[in-house]
Amino acid sequence: MADKSCIKRLQKEYRALCKEPVSHIVARPSPSDILEWHYVLEGSEGTPFAGGFYHGKIKFPPEYPYKPPGISMITPNGRFMTQKKICLSMSDFHPESWNPMWSVSSILTGLLSFMMDNSPTTGSVNTTAAEKERLAKASLAFNCKNPTFRKLFPEYVEKYNEQHQSEQLVAEQASSKPSEEGKARHIMEKIKSREEENINKAAADREDMKRNRKQSFPTWMMLLLFSIFGVLMALPLLQP
Repeated sequence: MADKSCIKRLQKEYRALCKEPVSHIVARPSPSDILEWHYVLEGSEGTPFAGGFYHGKIKFPPEYPYKPPGISMITPNGRFMTQKKICLSMSDFHPESWNPMWSVSSILTGLLSFMMDNSPTTGSVNTTAAEKERLAKASLAFNCKNPTFRKLFPEYVEKYNEQHQSEQLVAEQASSKPSEEGKARHIMEKIKSREEENINKAAADREDMKRNRKQSFPTWMMLLLFSIFGVLMALPLLQP
């Protein structure tokens, strides 16, 4: 059971965070247990974590702020193990260095700064920048499968839904483009085919006309010759 001073302190810190949010950090207590807080760290631009949303948990002792909390990460991130306590000077790994003046905002600011670093510590892992970037892209989808995350951070769920719809729209447009190109190509082929048919037909018509001319010329000549021949044959009969 938390001390009254502990509850009062955490309530005060939550009000301060709501009034003056910290850049790239969102933190809220569990509705059923004020000693358990959940946070989201947003990856900084210019780092492999850019575009990532990292969900984690802070577990405060009943004696807070006189004793430090335990800190862990839930979202796969390529920097810290998941579901394992992270060793920080502000965590329960180092109670001797804990300062009661530190708050939730200062703890998470220190965690975000340490996350962007490559210094090894208990609970850290060593991965490539490409792996961190891959996990950053997948982080929001991973978080939205967590019921606690969905309940405490509805604004991120809405952000994910918007991104998902946008990606679907882009995919639909990309899939419809080849179909439209295929239709246009089919129409052009039909037009080309009709043009070729017209050209072939015109050529055939010209050939027919030539043949007809060739056939009609000898016929007239033959009729003329027959007429002349008939006149010549009739001349002797006409003489007295």
